[in-house]
Amino acid sequence: MLPGWLAPLLLPEELGASDRYAINERGIPGIDLMERAGGALARAAARALPAGPIAVLCGGGNNGGDGLIAARMLRDGGREVRVLLTRPATDLKGDAVLALRRLGEATPLLGPADAGAVLDGTAGAIDALLGTGATGAPRGAEGALIQALAAAAIPVVACDLPSGIDAATGEVPGAAVRAVTTVTFHRPSPGHLIAPAKDHVGRLEVVDIGIPRGATIEPQIGAIRDAVASALPTRSAASHKYAAGAVVVVAGSAQYPGAAVLAVRGAQRAGAGYVTAVVGEPAVPLVRGSSPEAIVQPSPQPGEEASLDELLAKRADAVVLGPGMSGNEAASLVHAVLAAGVPTVLDADGLAPFAGRPEGLRREAPLILTPHAGELGRLLGRTSAEIGARRLACAREAAQRTGAVVVLKGDDTIVADPNGRVAVNDLSSPALATAGTGDVLAGTIGALLAAGAEPFLAAAGAVRLHAQAGRLAAAAIGAADGVVAFDVAEHLPAARGHH
Repeated sequence: MLPGWLAPLLLPEELGASDRYAINERGIPGIDLMERAGGALARAAARALPAGPIAVLCGGGNNGGDGLIAARMLRDGGREVRVLLTRPATDLKGDAVLALRRLGEATPLLGPADAGAVLDGTAGAIDALLGTGATGAPRGAEGALIQALAAAAIPVVACDLPSGIDAATGEVPGAAVRAVTTVTFHRPSPGHLIAPAKDHVGRLEVVDIGIPRGATIEPQIGAIRDAVASALPTRSAASHKYAAGAVVVVAGSAQYPGAAVLAVRGAQRAGAGYVTAVVGEPAVPLVRGSSPEAIVQPSPQPGEEASLDELLAKRADAVVLGPGMSGNEAASLVHAVLAAGVPTVLDADGLAPFAGRPEGLRREAPLILTPHAGELGRLLGRTSAEIGARRLACAREAAQRTGAVVVLKGDDTIVADPNGRVAVNDLSSPALATAGTGDVLAGTIGALLAAGAEPFLAAAGAVRLHAQAGRLAAAAIGAADGVVAFDVAEHLPAARGHH
């Protein structure tokens, strides 16, 4: 069962179970649900589409039925509508038949062969072609109409989801509609929030059409709510610096000394009570100068890792390992830290020693991995493009193969645990598109892990705080452009107040 700080994202079969529960067990007529859905779709189209004729493209399922009702309501409201049905009217079933009857004969139905006439001169379109259960690349009439919509270059409002995207996975296996607005009903699906599908959604409107709670479903995927902040450990009046969590940051190199600074600052601003930085020699003065609260010591040389073992055994509730590290020296430190059995956040080049062999990361102690698409690709032996095309599936695969919580970074950061639970960040934060913010995130996760949050909560909570901090930093300076990673770290405390 999902924790309360995750808003469920329903798979197509879970949405279907909710519909059947409403109709079969609660006695709500299916046509009533369809009328509410079609009405919401019509209102959204009236707002989003400019004056002029509207093409309503309807498939043969319930999605098409919603489109037929929207067409009727728009027509009755004074808009010119042109309705295209991809199947013969005699092929419609269930509530879609009632929707067609209610449309009546005042609006003629056209078929796929008439697509040019339907789209020519229209101000916009409603996409009610394929529903949430559609999988694979669109074919036949639907595939041709998706191509025709793209060629027409008119704004589109999508019913349920833009046709061609996969609601369950966020994948786009072929041609897909790009909508300015998507209207979905009851609950959103993973595809609404996960790239590359989310890039087709436009503005998402989630409409309550009266489906009651109570269906027997157990969602495993959810969107992170601001309420996650309330679930995170906090300092009490009786806390002391060690009780607040001791974090050891093993990071930095001659080429990237600033990564250590940012990871340390992220841990401090996320609430760690005691931070020790074990950094490459070039980073020592930089970390000391920027974070006087941190204890700083140089990284041990290969063969001298015993001193690090002693530190971890004595004073480490969690380790942040890898930001700004590189080379063979980094590999020896990574293996030494992982062997120590301390809860660990493994970031950036800390993943490099396990390229192509993710099972080598399996361990008893908690482990959180924080790759971007390129780093996850190297870990799984795939290209960055392959990861980008199948983000949800790849994050889940990595979690299962490593036994770790995996944080696949991006605008739609995905947090996957080995048991199948997934948390998705839906809080867009353009300010994070700058060097070093990943190091701040790693430090933030480390602080929450050290304070006692279980790994999935620590990772998801940090992702939400990090995104919120980016937005606050942008607001403070007036724009997302120009925000730097240190700004994000400094706004982490304020981010906790947004729930």
